[in-house]
Amino acid sequence: MNPEKTDSGILVSSFGCSDNPQEAAKMFQQVRAAWNSRSTVLCQHVIQSFKPDEITPELVHQIGMELAERLLGEEYQFVLATHTDKAHIHNHLIFCNVNMMNGKSFETLQNKGSKKSWKTLRQISDKLCEEHGLSVIQNPEQNKGKSHYEWDMNRQGLSWKTKLRHMIDDCIMKSADFEDFLKKCAESGIEAVYAPEKKISLKFRMEGQQRFTRAKTLGWYYEPKQISDRIKMFHQITINQTKIIDTAQERISQSGGLTRWAEIQNMKEASRVLNILSRYQAENQEQLGAIANCEYAKRMKLVADLNDIQHQLSENEELTAIVRTYQKYKPIHEEYQELKWKFSKKRYSKQHADELEKFRNAKNELKQRFPDKNVPSVDYLKKQHESLIAQRQDKNASYQEAKARIKELEYCRQTIADYLRNERTQQQKRSKNVLE
Repeated sequence: MNPEKTDSGILVSSFGCSDNPQEAAKMFQQVRAAWNSRSTVLCQHVIQSFKPDEITPELVHQIGMELAERLLGEEYQFVLATHTDKAHIHNHLIFCNVNMMNGKSFETLQNKGSKKSWKTLRQISDKLCEEHGLSVIQNPEQNKGKSHYEWDMNRQGLSWKTKLRHMIDDCIMKSADFEDFLKKCAESGIEAVYAPEKKISLKFRMEGQQRFTRAKTLGWYYEPKQISDRIKMFHQITINQTKIIDTAQERISQSGGLTRWAEIQNMKEASRVLNILSRYQAENQEQLGAIANCEYAKRMKLVADLNDIQHQLSENEELTAIVRTYQKYKPIHEEYQELKWKFSKKRYSKQHADELEKFRNAKNELKQRFPDKNVPSVDYLKKQHESLIAQRQDKNASYQEAKARIKELEYCRQTIADYLRNERTQQQKRSKNVLE
């Protein structure tokens, strides 16, 4: 409800409670107490975002109210706030988890059987956008919903899956081959079980994890073959041998899979996939997978570079602070040194004990770092800092571009894989019908 984000509070609405944050929270609690609710979830938080430069704040708020009405009816207290502080105007809908009419929790009522609240929410939001002539994400990634805790941990980079992926990526960058990768995992505190003869061929478990995580659960890039390919490609990229895709392989025949797929699938989707294939000069699934792995290896190298730059920046900032401290308190030290009388020195030392201590600590630190006494100036360190910032910006731009390429390549790979899997299923059904 921050006034700075909600046009001085104009873009805030509520139902069944006050439009004052503290009072609304108390009224949520009153409903929980009235029904003696035992649910550990206090409320639900929905974020609904819109494409930049396509919609006014007022319409965003209106759609948010329509979303609340269709999702909640008039059975849950809620507060709706429309934020205009980002390029993408967005709604925050926070509602009490307890139904005012029957005292049951939202998830109990909304997550029955195959019915899932996050699916319902997505469908309602998309329908509202279509009704108002707004953009709707086509073919959204149909991943399962997350709890707020998992979402928040992932946002901070603290979820166990995120940590596990980062640790595995780090092992890949240090490994010579797949066998060495398994050793590096063990050294890094990851228990990796590789059993190629079994259905679950590779699984991981970090310290603190109760259960193993299948490689497939972490994503395609973490399956055994892809890990092996990524190790090779990372080393090739590190030594600037980035041209690893042989584009001279035999082209798919005119009656082959992708041509037939393009004829059957939605033309808009098919056109996008074929454009991606053409842009990356990928002629089959094997090449597409290799290119995707290559891009992932590039991204890993950029992450390593960014980490190195950040380390240099931290060292630069720490050193700058030490040099500034030394310069700041040097005149006090010199004044102390110029005093001739023991009593005067003792009194001065007592009066400026803190400043003299800071000077001595800074001086000792600089002696250790620069035994040759060639201490860089603050101006030099400032220029070095600016240079590192510029390098970080360039690397970060490249990193974001790599992320975008990986995303579209993965979309392309997954779309084709889904089609081929459906084709196999249909073929099996046809074969079964013929046999019957």
